[in-house]
Amino acid sequence: MKSTLFNMVAVLFGITLVASAGVGVVNMITVEPIAQAELTAKADALKQVLPPFDGTSDQTLTIDEIPVAVYTATRDGEVTGYAVESMSKNGFGGEVRLMVGFAPDGEVINVNVLRQTETPGLGTKMADEGNVLLASIQGKNLEQMKLVDGKLAVRKDGGDVDALTAATISSRAYVDAINRAYMAYRSVARGVPATDVASGASAQTGGNAREGGENE
Repeated sequence: MKSTLFNMVAVLFGITLVASAGVGVVNMITVEPIAQAELTAKADALKQVLPPFDGTSDQTLTIDEIPVAVYTATRDGEVTGYAVESMSKNGFGGEVRLMVGFAPDGEVINVNVLRQTETPGLGTKMADEGNVLLASIQGKNLEQMKLVDGKLAVRKDGGDVDALTAATISSRAYVDAINRAYMAYRSVARGVPATDVASGASAQTGGNAREGGENE
């Protein structure tokens, strides 16, 4: 083939077309397995944070412009608990997503960390079994804990939740997601109007600035 500008452009266009098609095919192949894996992880999380159940119904609220899903679990027609998929955008590494289980009376049953990109060995400990964040709230009704402006807070901010060592920002994000989950639980279980966790404004049914670094 004669080396001309037209020929070179044609070759480059052909290469780009083939590469794009390849990426598209790979995406088609991987989208379904990824979606299935996410569904499986969510189903496992529900089992970990709820008492035994034989059915769930769900609804979504919007709090702080963040969608929060609430799963009402039932067994033989009776409500056994509520699982709330909540998140915070304020983690040191970005988004922190949790599944929080509540007994019908509001007691925290368990918390499962669905997604986090925190500092290895520091913020990532929020996903460890029996970590201090979970230990501070598990088995407790949050209304009976020391609240700051009506919200759960780490000790450094005047609350009584123990923070992860050298991971205060990650700990605050975890607590932020828990507060949003509890707000959603109260809305669905008790009919209490949901309000934005950050501002206190009314939320709908249907991020704060981050600190400069991870510190204690």
